[in-house]
Amino acid sequence: MACLFCSIVAGDIPARRIYDDDKAIAFLDINPWKRGHTLVIPRRHVDDLLSVDEALTEIAPAVTATARLLTERLGADGMNLLSNAGAVAGQEVFHLHLHLVPRYADDPGMRALFDRDTTIDLDEVQAALTS
Repeated sequence: MACLFCSIVAGDIPARRIYDDDKAIAFLDINPWKRGHTLVIPRRHVDDLLSVDEALTEIAPAVTATARLLTERLGADGMNLLSNAGAVAGQEVFHLHLHLVPRYADDPGMRALFDRDTTIDLDEVQAALTS
């Protein structure tokens, strides 16, 4: 498979999955901006949120369930959702994905969103979300 995310869906590439249903999966971003930064993707290949009308609607229940899981289990105080559509918007993997970025009171605001926390232990975060 040429698509990285399709390979993750197929189980050919490992990912720290924290949620899945019949339409979507959610897994921790390997280069997180904040603790719990997660990607939600449709199981079927869709290039971006502009290419198929119902694609965002199909994964909406997974987005909501994952956002609640992140908020409840990690104690997040807020959440940013972001999706890039097209290379000019910064999309690097051309399979629809929504970034769910938990936000915490000690690091608020949009300016702080893209300041990566390099101390995040992905195994610890996955354990907190899946135990």
